[in-house]
Amino acid sequence: MIKLKDIPTQASKKLDKSDTKELTKQLTDRIGDLQNTLYAERKHAVLLIIQGMDGSGKDGTTRALFPACSPAGVQVYCLKKPTEEEFAHDFLWRIHKEAPQKGFIKVFNRSQYEDILIQWVHGWIDDAKRDRRMASINEFEKTLVEDNNTTIIKIMLHISPEVQLEKLTERTLNPRKFWKHNDDDWDERKLWNKYQSAYEYALNHSEIPWNIVAADHEWYRDFSAAKILCDALEGLNLQLPPLVSKLFKA
Repeated sequence: MIKLKDIPTQASKKLDKSDTKELTKQLTDRIGDLQNTLYAERKHAVLLIIQGMDGSGKDGTTRALFPACSPAGVQVYCLKKPTEEEFAHDFLWRIHKEAPQKGFIKVFNRSQYEDILIQWVHGWIDDAKRDRRMASINEFEKTLVEDNNTTIIKIMLHISPEVQLEKLTERTLNPRKFWKHNDDDWDERKLWNKYQSAYEYALNHSEIPWNIVAADHEWYRDFSAAKILCDALEGLNLQLPPLVSKLFKA
């Protein structure tokens, strides 16, 4: 049983910051090579789900992972408040149409899990509906895996309330980050303990396991996420396709 209070939010003291940043570059370079092969082979789809509290670094992690990748093969979907049309459908309707096609890496910056996190925290759904939605999410992910050869990688960015406070405060002080500020984030922060319970529910009831990444230190967060993604791509045994031509032989 996962309890977030028992999992560290800070970088391992065994790692050197400078050395780790160099390792991260090596990993992201390798991710670039693997993404190119994934795109060329067109046999696998990759869905990377990134969840975390406000200020945990979802945008920063996404930027850090793909500096060596072709923009043509990496897509990002940022989940927002549902539109009127989306509200009129089942909660997975807007998610399913964003699922990755073969050859692509799709990043979900927030995901279907918002519908059992924020919805439950605010009391918009009860425990019974949360449980039904969790079962639907597990079936949805199983469908992607079995019907479209999709590899699903889940990362939960685990940040401490102290560091979150620093991040939210910075958004009110740094002009380059004013655009990120949202008064609602401070209201959500007051519900910290309930969000932790909601995340624990999702982590413990998800059939495809989550990777919990310590997010208090950006350099360690980026390294951990890059290692997780790189290892998953390596595990696909991707192969560049052979030359197919009537004029030339490989």
